[in-house]
Amino acid sequence: MHPVQQTELWKRFCAAPDKVSRPTSDFELNKGVELPPGRVLRPAGVLIAVQETDTGLQMILTKRSSALKHHPGQVAFPGGKVDPADVDVVAAALREADEEIGLSPDNVEVVGVLPKHETITQFAITPVLARVKQAFVPRGEPGEVDEIFSVPLAHLADVSRYGVQSRHWRGVERYYYAVPYGPYYIWGATARMLHGLAIRMAP
Repeated sequence: MHPVQQTELWKRFCAAPDKVSRPTSDFELNKGVELPPGRVLRPAGVLIAVQETDTGLQMILTKRSSALKHHPGQVAFPGGKVDPADVDVVAAALREADEEIGLSPDNVEVVGVLPKHETITQFAITPVLARVKQAFVPRGEPGEVDEIFSVPLAHLADVSRYGVQSRHWRGVERYYYAVPYGPYYIWGATARMLHGLAIRMAP
């Protein structure tokens, strides 16, 4: 991609938090699902981090360990639930990124946040948009992360790359967003948050 196009893409990424949109959830594509009004969601933060490389702007993603109890082997952002010591969801996302992929908070410039996403596992996830200031050597957390990889921001910012797919789950057909890239199948909550970002980045 031409440098001018990369600059424009970065501007659109930075402007995404300023766009008004509603919160999202894992349930919105599935008709007939009624969520209890008094449900209690656990706050969490994920880091949607972009870095400038020789091949252009790249977003950092992880492949969760296949040994994990929840969502084994799935593609995810670095991040996790808010701990008591965390000031807020941004602090949680930064701490988790440090633990999971070795990205120091000092090497991160936070751009802003997107609306919360409610997951089927009862988390309210806040996507934190950020820039990686300098190149770093990724280090996957043993037992948590099997792989750390990057996807071109241009690919993930292209709404036409996304599709709605389904699979049979707990006796019903469940629909979700997916945005495949090479050998990586990005789907579910991760794809939904990325789809929201892509819509906000649309020219």
